[in-house]
Amino acid sequence: MPITGGINHIATLTPDLDRLIRFYSDAFEATVTFEMAAEGDHPRMAIIDLGAGGALNVFEVPDESIIGARRTLGGRGAIDHFGIAVDSHATLAGLRERMVAAGAETGEIQKLGGEWSLFFRDPDGMELEVCAPSGPDDPA
Repeated sequence: MPITGGINHIATLTPDLDRLIRFYSDAFEATVTFEMAAEGDHPRMAIIDLGAGGALNVFEVPDESIIGARRTLGGRGAIDHFGIAVDSHATLAGLRERMVAAGAETGEIQKLGGEWSLFFRDPDGMELEVCAPSGPDDPA
């Protein structure tokens, strides 16, 4: 058994912190637990609580300083995407509707191994995934 307790946070970059906060608030009901203004060499940043101890640490930087093609596999850097956990297929289906309403591009919910998966793009075009365990009451 691993000695770790899962992922604490993932740090990411955006050219528009307010827009990204609004998206995660609208789609995921996430809350900002910490925010700081730009100071010296440190950019403006916010910690967005995704629940269950996981968070996004988001830094606001000029768009031209974000390296890589966020829409191209292999062009997104060493970490291609991250997955956000939800508790069920029903939650995942409801979340898909919320994400579309909040302006995300989404794929279809699909079964990958023993879990359900939904890929989406956030307002910055970064590809992410939401995962839910499969259960006996799930659709066929």
